Amino acid sequence: MRYWLERLQVEGRDLLELVLLPGLAVVLPWPLCFRVFRRLARWRWLYRNACECAVRAAHARGVVDDEARWHWMRRLVTLVDHADYYLSRARSDCWLARYVTVDGAWPPPDRAAILCTFHWSAGMWGLRGAARARVRAHALVASFDRTAFRGRAVLGWYARARTAEVERILGRKALDVSSSLRPVIRALRQEQPVVAAVDVPADQAAASEPVTVMGMSARIPRGLLRLAVDQRAPVAVFITGLDVHTGQRRSRITPLGIYSDLPALLRDICRCLDDLLAQDPAAWHFWSEAPRFFTRADVS
Repeated sequence: MRYWLERLQVEGRDLLELVLLPGLAVVLPWPLCFRVFRRLARWRWLYRNACECAVRAAHARGVVDDEARWHWMRRLVTLVDHADYYLSRARSDCWLARYVTVDGAWPPPDRAAILCTFHWSAGMWGLRGAARARVRAHALVASFDRTAFRGRAVLGWYARARTAEVERILGRKALDVSSSLRPVIRALRQEQPVVAAVDVPADQAAASEPVTVMGMSARIPRGLLRLAVDQRAPVAVFITGLDVHTGQRRSRITPLGIYSDLPALLRDICRCLDDLLAQDPAAWHFWSEAPRFFTRADVS
């Protein structure tokens, strides 16, 4: 009986945080909805565990200057990021043209390219922007681990639905790269671009490279970036930021070019991440995974 009561509590919280509250974006005009979201972000219980974990990790690394604002920012960005799934399902490109500003140009469609991004701010509309520019890319994903969602049916549904929405947006099947990068090689040889978040913890990959982020030692998986060098594939970085005052978005696409040297590519990728974290560190979703990303020696 106790198990089912606890399960009901967990599922109810997931339903509220992943479906009901972010789903308000479908039924309210976005300017009004964003004002509601800004108020909801004041609720300390909203996304409590993830936000508290993220703020502790950032605080331990000397990044937090205003703890109350950090909590508010983490909740707001998380809420908007979840809402973007529902917005993407329900809104046309007219919504994108109205609420998303684009800086830079996407690579030519139907050409091999590696489009890198980060777990920063709310990025779903960056993918919509790529699709609008007719860039049909394969998203790189890890295999779906059912054990990670045991006892959390709502979270499992949401994770699968979000991956399916990425596939729908981009018009190509996501590629599972948890065991091999061969699907990526095939895609590039067929002149098909791929898109990946490159700031994942190093323990998700077979091999990683040491890097410096925000003056701290870290490691990131090297497989995809090594492949970019070996295949002479052009690399671009794209991100979508959120104006926390207005709810407007800004997508920025930065072409980096073709690299023959892996350290140079790693340096430029990390410089892009550095710039984002200097601009808005609280918008990085992976602070809760910081112990897996930064080396332990950098924790004060």
